[in-house]
Amino acid sequence: MTEAQKDKAQAPIRKPKAESYDISRSDETLTLAKDLANFIKENKLTTSVQGKEFVNVEGWQYAGSRLGIVPIVDHVINMSTDSEIKYQAKVTLFDMRSQHTVGAGFAICSNKEQGKKFYQEFAIASMAQTRAIGKAYRNILAWIIRAAGYEPTPAEEMEYGGNLPETKQAVAEPAPMKAVKTDQPTPAVAEPMAPAASNPAYATAQQKEEIIRLLNHPVVTRQEKTKMLLNINKLDQERATQAIANLKKTIDDRENGQVAA
Repeated sequence: MTEAQKDKAQAPIRKPKAESYDISRSDETLTLAKDLANFIKENKLTTSVQGKEFVNVEGWQYAGSRLGIVPIVDHVINMSTDSEIKYQAKVTLFDMRSQHTVGAGFAICSNKEQGKKFYQEFAIASMAQTRAIGKAYRNILAWIIRAAGYEPTPAEEMEYGGNLPETKQAVAEPAPMKAVKTDQPTPAVAEPMAPAASNPAYATAQQKEEIIRLLNHPVVTRQEKTKMLLNINKLDQERATQAIANLKKTIDDRENGQVAA
């Protein structure tokens, strides 16, 4: 064996550096969806309910970690009574890049739920935290999980007795947008309204990709981008189409204004 071969054999093996992604870049998030699908499949991080695959909280945490978004448990509240062990947890999501909170989730666990009658108190408190982590990630990353080919609801939420995939939790609708006079300058990017109740057709991955692409335009402010991204999972297909049209008009108006100035 030559000296060069000996040096090569003794050299430490360098593992490839894990790639991180940016949620504001549509091309990167779609690449993440493919990576996520492989990771979930290889590690069997799903639970099957009525023939549909729901991702366990570990899969949601993996998606968040690749985006630099980590969960922080804000509080765990004991809501127990003499006849019930019950805990509520709140989790916020912290973006390591921007150093800002980008989402939150609440969850409750009780020994009155089906299959949890004999759970000890620490297990009920722990499940409340686990569910809150999954819920927080679901609020901002559901469309990435959907793009990866899985149901956009954390598997831990499906453990509620009688909870079916079609069951949706009520979401408070934001205040409606105020009318703007035609002689006023183009308003900031409009906050999307919640979809109509009764089985809305949620925005497709392609629509969300187009929204993210438009949000990356230099004339769109960081505040406007953050507001839209935090509400993107509330859009149905009709409102996503409106949001895309509004974004394009806002960008055109601001560009023309800059040129004119």
